[in-house]
Amino acid sequence: MDKINELLGQFKYYANSPRKQLDKYLAEGKKAIGVFPYYAPEEIAYAAGVVPFGVWGGVGPIERAKEYFPTFYYSLVLRCLEMALDGTLDGLSASMITTLDDTLRPFSQNYKVGAGDKIPMIFLNHGQHRKEDFGKKYNARIFKKAKEELEKICGVTVTDENLKKAFKVYNENRSEKRKFIKLAATHPQTIKASDRCYVLKSSYFMLKDEHTALLKELNEKLHALPEEDWDGVRVVTSGIITDNPGLLKVFDDYKVCIVADDVAHESRGLKVDIDLSIDDPMLALADQFARMDEDPILYDPDIYKRPKYVVDLAKQNNADGCLLFMMNFNDTEEMEYPSLKQAFDEAKIPLIKIGYDQQMVDFGQVKTQLETFNEIVQLNRA
Repeated sequence: MDKINELLGQFKYYANSPRKQLDKYLAEGKKAIGVFPYYAPEEIAYAAGVVPFGVWGGVGPIERAKEYFPTFYYSLVLRCLEMALDGTLDGLSASMITTLDDTLRPFSQNYKVGAGDKIPMIFLNHGQHRKEDFGKKYNARIFKKAKEELEKICGVTVTDENLKKAFKVYNENRSEKRKFIKLAATHPQTIKASDRCYVLKSSYFMLKDEHTALLKELNEKLHALPEEDWDGVRVVTSGIITDNPGLLKVFDDYKVCIVADDVAHESRGLKVDIDLSIDDPMLALADQFARMDEDPILYDPDIYKRPKYVVDLAKQNNADGCLLFMMNFNDTEEMEYPSLKQAFDEAKIPLIKIGYDQQMVDFGQVKTQLETFNEIVQLNRA
């Protein structure tokens, strides 16, 4: 247990020290680029010998970003722009920015005007018709253009050989994360909800091979332990991001075990590996994106597929219910709520919708909702 606690302490440090991590890599003579949400092909940067550095907003003031956005835009995007404007991201050679929802499109242009001179933007306009051959070819061209821009900005060359090596590294990291998520669900006394978050979040601020090495060691230690009993609630979480320290403390205090998640910042990007048998690296990236599903920001003509997926996630993991964290003013997530609610009602599984904002400091309402949820769970168990 001492070794497990030591490893968890390291993950927590990396998760909570992004600036120190960035400075460490820069001091080693490495270049770094910011990778903004969602589905940016950061393997390209890794293949170039450049450090991909995750940028997902965070707790902090929002002041200068209000000059570019109305205050009601959702906080993750506002914080991302604020960090680029206030110096938090200084040292990055570029920022890789996508346009997969209605807020990211204007964000990319506001970023270009406000921070693009200081930290150049590598722009990715993914095609939403991603499964058809024409869509794959289009997205392969988009990824190739991003590669060429990164090469120009950072003065590097990205070879096909290095891309294929990077794909192996990232596939292995995704695999170890999936193993960890299952092990965390069966060891809720050893791995608290906050621990689970820090293990996953830390990978945004570490080179993936470094993260994998540490995670493999943790997974081996957890696998050697017997499965643990749990008298708290078992939940699936859903939403964009749930890494607020105050929220994590509430999870731990109220004995919430996250048995699986449908969170963009956590598992949504881990489900699909890159097909290593595809010879053209850009087409391999496009093929991976084509197989990404069950995400509200991705086009899918089957409107029942995603609600069924989230319900099945709860069923398959014996969850007591789902905690849906609805980021304020995020239209994409809000529009799908009725279909999720209907699916969970039909399955007779509790779904608790909780308003969420990265700037939240008062979690009184969340505590009340968790208390209500716990009462529902206890009645269902009786």
